[in-house]
Amino acid sequence: MTAALPFLAAGWVLLIALYGLVTSRNLIHAIGCLAVAQSSTYLMLLGVGYRRGATAPVYGDLETGSRPVVDPVVQALTLTDIVVGATVTALLLALTIQLRKRHGTVDPQALTALKG
Repeated sequence: MTAALPFLAAGWVLLIALYGLVTSRNLIHAIGCLAVAQSSTYLMLLGVGYRRGATAPVYGDLETGSRPVVDPVVQALTLTDIVVGATVTALLLALTIQLRKRHGTVDPQALTALKG
């Protein structure tokens, strides 16, 4: 059961974020919920890469086959996921600021009524 715990936590975080995204009446809130949904992928990747009793993949101080090491590819994917998530969140927030300046609202319902 403990091996499935990170995946259950990732699913739970994703469901909470999707609920917040669907019920959001504010673009800032929706972007925050999207960032929380992105964090569920961090949990999933950490669950994939975790090995009990393993050490960091620094091979300078290890003899070959002496101890198990974690997969460095999963760590690189997680770091890349964090950077891409932060970049997308910053871009969406910048676009939301421009929408607020031009149209005076961040309510998605009010923005759908705009023409041209």
